[in-house]
Amino acid sequence: MYLIIVGAGDIGSQLIEIATQNDNDVVVIEKDSARAEAAAAQFDALVLNDDATVMDTLLEAGGDRADALIATTQHDATNIMVSLLGQELEIPSLVSVVHNPEHMSIFRQIGINVIENPQRLIAEYLYRAVKRPSVKDYMRVGDHAEVFEITVGEEAPVAGKTLADAAEGGLLDEGLLVVAIERAESHDVVTPRGNTKLQPGDLVTVFSEEGATPNVTDVFGHYEDHD
Repeated sequence: MYLIIVGAGDIGSQLIEIATQNDNDVVVIEKDSARAEAAAAQFDALVLNDDATVMDTLLEAGGDRADALIATTQHDATNIMVSLLGQELEIPSLVSVVHNPEHMSIFRQIGINVIENPQRLIAEYLYRAVKRPSVKDYMRVGDHAEVFEITVGEEAPVAGKTLADAAEGGLLDEGLLVVAIERAESHDVVTPRGNTKLQPGDLVTVFSEEGATPNVTDVFGHYEDHD
């Protein structure tokens, strides 16, 4: 892929590293000369020390043939302007970091794929690790729903039951769905069916409309998550 990455700060630099290691053609636009020089020395990418909010800069970067434009600067206004210019150039994929949650709707209204401030996401993840220690990994879906991974405890109400039996017994309501199961011993990934039996030690991926609340984690035998 031909990628244009705007910004070579903390977020942008990590993205540049990943993109170049995966054999993409990468052009970086960084207004700060010191950051631009550091990126040019560190990465196998073309680095332009210029202002990405100017159309000529994006054209110089190959915006008319780019597959994607990713804005990672610290300023939402800059990221919006860059994204709008990317729309004018009809770049197929436009992605931007959004630092202020109040600006998320603005980006979405103009058709930009948005990523919430990674620092905030990390902070929320660390808080969740303390608040809900049983949850291995999670992703928010909308305002309340979450997809998360959790291990089935030895004394879990669902342990030893099929998914159908657990649902009929009221343990898995309509808002709770097991979407994948990784067996503890074999590490095989099982696609859940009604007759699939949950076993202690299974790592299950769960969708919950109410999120990973204590009521939900109780089902999998993790009572330590109560406040």
